Amino acid sequence: MDTINTTAKLNHEELFTLLKGFITEVIGEEFVEEMDITPESSFTKDLEMDSIEIVSFSEKIKAHFGEQIDFTGWLSSMDLDELINLDLSMIINYIYECQ
Repeated sequence: MDTINTTAKLNHEELFTLLKGFITEVIGEEFVEEMDITPESSFTKDLEMDSIEIVSFSEKIKAHFGEQIDFTGWLSSMDLDELINLDLSMIINYIYECQ
Protein backbone atom coordinates (compact mmCIF):
# COMPACT_ATOMS: atom_id res chain seq x y z
CA MET A 1 0.00 0.00 0.00
CA ASP A 2 2.99 2.33 0.39
CA THR A 3 3.88 2.75 -3.27
CA ILE A 4 3.58 5.79 -5.48
CA ASN A 5 0.50 5.59 -7.67
CA THR A 6 0.39 8.13 -10.49
CA THR A 7 -2.27 6.52 -12.66
CA ALA A 8 -6.01 7.02 -12.28
CA LYS A 9 -7.54 9.72 -10.12
CA LEU A 10 -9.16 8.21 -7.06
CA ASN A 11 -12.71 9.17 -6.14
CA HIS A 12 -13.75 10.16 -2.61
CA GLU A 13 -14.79 6.60 -1.66
CA GLU A 14 -11.51 5.12 -2.91
CA LEU A 15 -9.53 7.80 -1.06
CA PHE A 16 -11.47 7.06 2.13
CA THR A 17 -10.70 3.34 1.83
CA LEU A 18 -7.02 4.03 1.16
CA LEU A 19 -6.66 6.47 4.06
CA LYS A 20 -8.58 4.18 6.41
CA GLY A 21 -6.04 1.50 5.51
CA PHE A 22 -3.18 3.87 6.35
CA ILE A 23 -4.83 4.68 9.71
CA THR A 24 -5.17 0.96 10.42
CA GLU A 25 -1.48 0.43 9.67
CA VAL A 26 -0.48 3.32 11.94
CA ILE A 27 -2.64 2.75 15.01
CA GLY A 28 -3.15 -1.00 14.72
CA GLU A 29 -5.97 -3.23 13.63
CA GLU A 30 -7.00 -4.03 17.22
CA PHE A 31 -7.79 -0.36 17.87
CA VAL A 32 -9.52 0.21 14.53
CA GLU A 33 -11.87 -2.72 15.16
CA GLU A 34 -13.28 -0.85 18.16
CA MET A 35 -13.88 2.36 16.16
CA ASP A 36 -16.41 3.43 13.60
CA ILE A 37 -14.15 5.33 11.21
CA THR A 38 -16.07 7.66 8.90
CA PRO A 39 -15.03 10.61 6.74
CA GLU A 40 -16.11 12.86 9.63
CA SER A 41 -13.73 11.14 12.08
CA SER A 42 -11.42 13.63 13.76
CA PHE A 43 -7.79 12.62 14.18
CA THR A 44 -7.40 13.91 17.71
CA LYS A 45 -10.88 13.42 19.19
CA ASP A 46 -12.33 10.35 17.45
CA LEU A 47 -9.20 8.45 16.41
CA GLU A 48 -7.12 9.71 19.35
CA MET A 49 -3.98 9.83 17.19
CA ASP A 50 -0.95 11.53 18.71
CA SER A 51 1.55 13.65 16.80
CA ILE A 52 3.89 10.73 16.08
CA GLU A 53 1.03 8.70 14.61
CA ILE A 54 -0.07 11.65 12.48
CA VAL A 55 3.49 12.04 11.17
CA SER A 56 3.56 8.33 10.33
CA PHE A 57 0.19 8.69 8.58
CA SER A 58 1.48 11.67 6.57
CA GLU A 59 4.58 9.66 5.55
CA LYS A 60 2.28 6.97 4.16
CA ILE A 61 0.44 9.59 2.12
CA LYS A 62 3.75 10.94 0.82
CA ALA A 63 5.02 7.45 -0.04
CA HIS A 64 1.80 6.64 -1.89
CA PHE A 65 1.28 9.89 -3.82
CA GLY A 66 4.84 11.22 -4.01
CA GLU A 67 5.39 14.85 -4.92
CA GLN A 68 1.86 15.06 -6.32
CA ILE A 69 0.49 15.78 -2.81
CA ASP A 70 2.26 18.25 -0.50
CA PHE A 71 0.47 16.98 2.59
CA THR A 72 3.11 18.25 5.02
CA GLY A 73 3.03 21.70 3.44
CA TRP A 74 -0.76 21.74 3.60
CA LEU A 75 -0.73 20.79 7.29
CA SER A 76 1.92 23.40 8.09
CA SER A 77 -0.33 26.13 6.64
CA MET A 78 -3.00 25.40 9.29
CA ASP A 79 -3.33 27.08 12.66
CA LEU A 80 -3.59 25.08 15.87
CA ASP A 81 -7.42 25.05 15.97
CA GLU A 82 -7.58 23.76 12.39
CA LEU A 83 -5.10 21.00 13.21
CA ILE A 84 -7.03 19.99 16.32
CA ASN A 85 -10.27 19.82 14.32
CA LEU A 86 -8.75 18.06 11.30
CA ASP A 87 -10.97 15.26 10.08
CA LEU A 88 -10.65 12.62 7.41
CA SER A 89 -13.01 14.37 4.96
CA MET A 90 -10.75 17.45 4.90
CA ILE A 91 -7.80 15.26 3.89
CA ILE A 92 -9.88 13.35 1.33
CA ASN A 93 -11.00 16.63 -0.27
CA TYR A 94 -7.46 18.03 -0.28
CA ILE A 95 -5.99 14.94 -1.94
CA TYR A 96 -8.89 14.73 -4.41
CA GLU A 97 -8.28 18.32 -5.52
CA CYS A 98 -4.52 17.78 -5.87
CA GLN A 99 -4.70 14.65 -8.04
